[in-house]
Amino acid sequence: MIEEQPVAAQDGRKIKSAQFEFEDGPALSAECKNVVAGAISTILDAVGEDPTRSGIAETPSRVARMYDELLSGYKTDPVELLNNALFDVEYDEMVVVKDIDFYSMCEHHMLPFYGHASVGYLPEDKVIGLSKIPRLVDMFARRLQVQERMTQQIATFLEDLIKPRGVAVVVEASHLCAAMRGVKKQRTRMVTSAMLGAFRDNPSTRGEFMMHIRAGTDPQM
Repeated sequence: MIEEQPVAAQDGRKIKSAQFEFEDGPALSAECKNVVAGAISTILDAVGEDPTRSGIAETPSRVARMYDELLSGYKTDPVELLNNALFDVEYDEMVVVKDIDFYSMCEHHMLPFYGHASVGYLPEDKVIGLSKIPRLVDMFARRLQVQERMTQQIATFLEDLIKPRGVAVVVEASHLCAAMRGVKKQRTRMVTSAMLGAFRDNPSTRGEFMMHIRAGTDPQM
């Protein structure tokens, strides 16, 4: 921590808000983190807190660093993420990766939503490395989002990347903006889907995908 700077409070008085030392991170530069920390200090004062008291003196710094982690998807490099993990394989049956845990941030209230995604595709002549699909989900989840757009972005990116015969994505999530405020329904979950190519055109292909993602885990696996 470096020197404290005066910040105008709501009633016009001057309070001291600590300035923090940051390094550039995956999503936010050091300068951006200082802006975020200053904004959090202002919010704390606006709701009646003392931003300098011991329990929350470091909160602006913690929040700035937290956003650097939660919003890292904005700066994720797709080329680096994939790391050449595209393979020519003679396989033309369905590939499904299901129950991919994720968290994201609702762009309307900046509260988390979290759940799991399931992704399937029908290869044409290439398959993608198994670990890359969860990383792809994270790339789009770790930013300010709405679930509908995130679902479509995952499907479209995969379609553009490997040119398969079809792509399917289903996302199920709980939204704290609906659990903590507004309607305050803690058990409500939202399901979104994106079906491209054969998954949109062929009901049996779509049905096979849905069967796979609904199937329970084999206890021997």
